[in-house]
This record gives sequence, structure tokens and C-alpha cells, in this order.
Amino acid sequence: MNDNVIYTQSDAGLNRFFAKIYGLVGMGIGLSAFVSYLMLYVFTDNLIASYSNPVIYYGACILELVLVFSASSAARKNTPAALPLFLVYSALNGFTLSFIIATYAQAVVLQAFLSAMGVFLVMALIGVVVKRDLSGIAKAAMALLIGVIIASVLNIFFANGTMSYIISLLSVAIFSGLIAYDNQLIKRVYQSTGGRTTDGWAISMALNLYLDFINLFLSLLRLFGDND
Repeated sequence: MNDNVIYTQSDAGLNRFFAKIYGLVGMGIGLSAFVSYLMLYVFTDNLIASYSNPVIYYGACILELVLVFSASSAARKNTPAALPLFLVYSALNGFTLSFIIATYAQAVVLQAFLSAMGVFLVMALIGVVVKRDLSGIAKAAMALLIGVIIASVLNIFFANGTMSYIISLLSVAIFSGLIAYDNQLIKRVYQSTGGRTTDGWAISMALNLYLDFINLFLSLLRLFGDND
């Protein structure tokens, strides 16, 4: 990443770095929630019509993959395109999330969202406070995530309820661990750069945390929905 200085090395500088990142995370989640709301309550007819044309949903999912990799790459290079790509991805993710949220009762969605917020805050605090290196947890979480992805693909064909429940539980554990690790990583990035962090770093960290939260929310939604 480029060396343009945004923060100075101090506790105040670290706090500003966290504030910058969480401001972006909040912006991304807020944008996703707003687009989902529009699809669910304003453009309801369009959403219903889209269910009869799965190409729209799957096309949006493919575009999401392109955008998230593009945003991550742009953030690492600290290019001006990083922030617009992150925001466009967040908006598109809100569109695809509306297809999923529409299949659950409002009370279940609210329960999952509030639970995700609670877990996120607790794990973020752990990541900031704990001095133990959480890299091992992150490696284990990524290894489990590969297994969960494979199991999820297989379960599409078998549609096993028990397997779906286990996958959701594992996903909650995986993304909870990643939330703690990513928050610890923020401190490490700040310290390793001597406080010379860039907007690219902030966007990259925000994208990681945004993905952690969204996946945690979806995992909890599936758990609560199965029990509804």
C-alpha cells in the first residue's frame, strides 16, 4: 500500500483508526439494510417477480464475487476505487440479502440481527483486549470454513436438516473467531506501520469485518429460522 500518512502512532491515533474502520463498517451494513428494506417494502412486486427468474439472483451473486475481490484488491493497492467498490458491493449485497430475508418472519430476522450485533461486539472487544496471538484461531477458522463450504454445497443435493443445523453452528463459531482476530489484526497493522496507515488499510479491514458480520447474521438467521 502507498505510504500517505493518515494517522500518527499514539493511542489517540489508534482510536481514530478504529473509528475510521467502524465508520466504514457501519456505512456498509447500513447501506445493505437500506437496500434490503427498499426491496422488501417498497419494491415488493419487483422482488416477487424476481423469484420467478432465478437468473437475476444468481447473476447478482456472481457480480458480488467480482466486486468483493475487486474491492479487496483496490484496498490493498490503496486506489481511489476502493471505497466506491466497497459501497457498491454493500448495496448489491443488500439486494441479494432481501431474497433470503423475505423467507423468514420479521421477528426471526430481528432476533438474528440483534444477536449478531451482540456477538460481534463481544468478540470485537475480546480481539482488542486479549494479548494472546489469535493467528492460530484464524487459521483453524479458515480451515473449518473450507469444510463448511464443501459441506454446504453437498447439502444442497441431500437437504439434510441436521447437517444444515451443524453447518450453521460451525459458521457462528467460525465467524465469531474471525471477528476477534480481525480486530486484533487492526492493532497489529497500526503498530507494524508505525501509525502510518492509509485509507486502503481502513477499507480492507472494514471489508473483512463487514463480511464477518453479514455471514454471522446469516448463520444465526438459519439457526433461528430452523427453530421457528
